[in-house]
Amino acid sequence: MRIPLPPLLATALLLAACQDPAARVAAPRPDALRAAKAPPAPGRTVWMDHLDAPRGLAFAPDGALYVTEAGNTTVTSTCTPLPRGRYCYSGTGAISRRGRGGQERVVSGLPSYYNADMQDITGPQHLDFQGMGSLYFTIGWGGPPLGRLGLAPFGAAFGTLNVLRPSGAWTRVADIAAFEQDHNPDGEVFDSNPYGLLAEGGGQYVTDAGGNDLLHVDMQGDVLLVAVFPRVPAPPTFGGSTQAVPTEVVRGPDGALYVSTLSGAPFTTGTAIVYRVTEDGTRTVFAPGFKTITDLAFGPDGSLYVLQFATGDPFFAGPGKLWRVARDGTRTTVAENLPAATAIAIGDDGAFYVAINGNVAGRGQVLRIVP
Repeated sequence: MRIPLPPLLATALLLAACQDPAARVAAPRPDALRAAKAPPAPGRTVWMDHLDAPRGLAFAPDGALYVTEAGNTTVTSTCTPLPRGRYCYSGTGAISRRGRGGQERVVSGLPSYYNADMQDITGPQHLDFQGMGSLYFTIGWGGPPLGRLGLAPFGAAFGTLNVLRPSGAWTRVADIAAFEQDHNPDGEVFDSNPYGLLAEGGGQYVTDAGGNDLLHVDMQGDVLLVAVFPRVPAPPTFGGSTQAVPTEVVRGPDGALYVSTLSGAPFTTGTAIVYRVTEDGTRTVFAPGFKTITDLAFGPDGSLYVLQFATGDPFFAGPGKLWRVARDGTRTTVAENLPAATAIAIGDDGAFYVAINGNVAGRGQVLRIVP
């Protein structure tokens, strides 16, 4: 089943349309966003295949590559109507890996839902390793936190940060959506969609794409606000402004945090930004002028690699693209023609591993790219 809008993008589209009168423009037709296999290219091979909407990538300490899968369109009878459509529990989220033994599922049956009205899946989002074995991952939501009650007894698992132990058991670490309900730092409508993740010794950083903020979860599981990301002006053709929609957080070689944004409707070039954030929450624009950023990674040379979900305007026209931002700010293209690109990881071998078709159940892939 083709899923034209990842829930992260669909949420941003809805929020922008609801709050920016000038941004109430027609959404792209479903067939305009159909995922496609990336054509063969020099230095490009399929590393993992047949994934259910891959969203995040991370290398384990043993060198195996792990990927989160949001799930597929299988649903149960547990459903709830929300502003974005009818959410039906699926429970088909998963985490897979490729190591020396090939590709395999590590855990399946993770919380996920399918929204047939928007044709999207939400489930496990990004992931990161902490120490020698603890794998942390976010489970998205994409809606008002209280809306989770409609998916009881499964709803409480959404909008959360979780940890997968080496034994295969997973538990909730923090309720990110509850923090949004209690504090709503950006002052917009109540909305939570935990997405990006950085796991470190002192806790975990999480980007809430719905709440437009960066949070820190300490070792006791308490959630603390680090930074809120402001709206940015939409192009004059559309007017108004668009929400930030933060997607990923990484640690830079200078010790600061770097946070990417997707932006909201109409998702035009120039509205996605990379911010530099210090520990006290001070944020500055580091690299503006991108479009629909879904992931970031620093290379061993200190360059920042920026992954775009799409390249064409408006909305999500055109395949994704991987950029290199050198220390002096110079930008060069690393890889193009990456359909629905959602995640990047840089291997010890110097290759780039990119998740594509991140909005498609069963057709997601991870490409190994050697420039």
